[in-house]
Amino acid sequence: MTASTEPATDGRPLLNRRLAEFGTTIFAEMSALAQRTGALNLGQGFPDTDGPEEVREAAVRALRDGRGNQYPPGPGVPELRQAVAAHQERFYGHLGLGWDPDREVLVTAGATEAIAAALLGLLEPGDEVIALEPYYDSYAAGIAMAGGTRVPVTLRPGADGAYHLDLDELRDAVTPRTRLILLNTPHNPTGTVLRREELAAIAELCHERDLLAVTDEVYEHLVFDGEHLPLASFPGMRERTVSISSAGKTFSFTGWKVGWVTAPPELLTAVRSAKQYLTYVSAGPFQYAVAEALRLPESYYTGLRDDLRDKRDLLSAGLAEAGFRVHRPAGTYFVTADIRPLGGTADGLDFCLGLPERCGVVAVPTQVFYDHREEGASLVRFAFCKRREVLKEAVARLQAR
Repeated sequence: MTASTEPATDGRPLLNRRLAEFGTTIFAEMSALAQRTGALNLGQGFPDTDGPEEVREAAVRALRDGRGNQYPPGPGVPELRQAVAAHQERFYGHLGLGWDPDREVLVTAGATEAIAAALLGLLEPGDEVIALEPYYDSYAAGIAMAGGTRVPVTLRPGADGAYHLDLDELRDAVTPRTRLILLNTPHNPTGTVLRREELAAIAELCHERDLLAVTDEVYEHLVFDGEHLPLASFPGMRERTVSISSAGKTFSFTGWKVGWVTAPPELLTAVRSAKQYLTYVSAGPFQYAVAEALRLPESYYTGLRDDLRDKRDLLSAGLAEAGFRVHRPAGTYFVTADIRPLGGTADGLDFCLGLPERCGVVAVPTQVFYDHREEGASLVRFAFCKRREVLKEAVARLQAR
């Protein structure tokens, strides 16, 4: 998984040292393996059906009407910024959270760009960033590109099978060089949803040690057990939090790459200063469509949640019957499973590389999301954002392996 660093003619590596540890993403590798073998791809987290027809038609209408076919405004089209602010008020206004669409909302090329821009805009070389491992792989690359140092705090499964945050370990990870906490809840890949008391403790720590927070909340509407509480809604956290979400997971249009940042003006300026030199702008017509998507009725959001909860249960039960030890997620698209009860290899990477030929199913080895590889050595991640017939066939193949 490590990129080549063969020397150039002057003796220097071709790839700068900050990115030397990063090669092709595991998602690209496993999806290519799925294509090559014809296996069912439960590795990468994208749906195999498109989102609402009315949202697709809104994109077509924007294209035909000439809206967004040229450069949209740098901060995002006003209609989408207003829709994002209205969405936040609609779902989190009861928690006291609200945003000015003109001064506190920024549209990005998906959440991945938003995270990168936040890290580039807020970090100085040598700053430390605490991230909960296992973590989405772009976190490590973004921290490296900004010249920061990542400090992992490991989520571990408890007796209930769910993953939990050790608050003492989190507190011990903070040093005088810590700049911010990069928080993902609902959490990919473990599926944990941080509880109110955990978030309150994180907020208290941020105040005590004068830390910023960057929160990745792309799975905010995919919560099956518990509730999603934005960290920015906790006392005193609005002014020190950059909150990030996107349309891809909520509306099943992952290819559109429309995300957004909400933050107080000072923090948003820092993010925008970096973002404007990344993509500058993107997804013009799709921004208008996402503005309409964010206004969909409550029944859409509850229907999405209930459908994915059923799929979670289908896949979790099937994996357990196939012999995996399943860590049932409280949210997101993903189920994490331990392969050790199956016998054979206890290495998740070896298991996933052989699985397509053996069973015709692709999964992702969770160890690639850890700095402490031994913590996730025997774990693999399956995505359940697929059609039921695909999940049933995948389960049947795994049970017949």
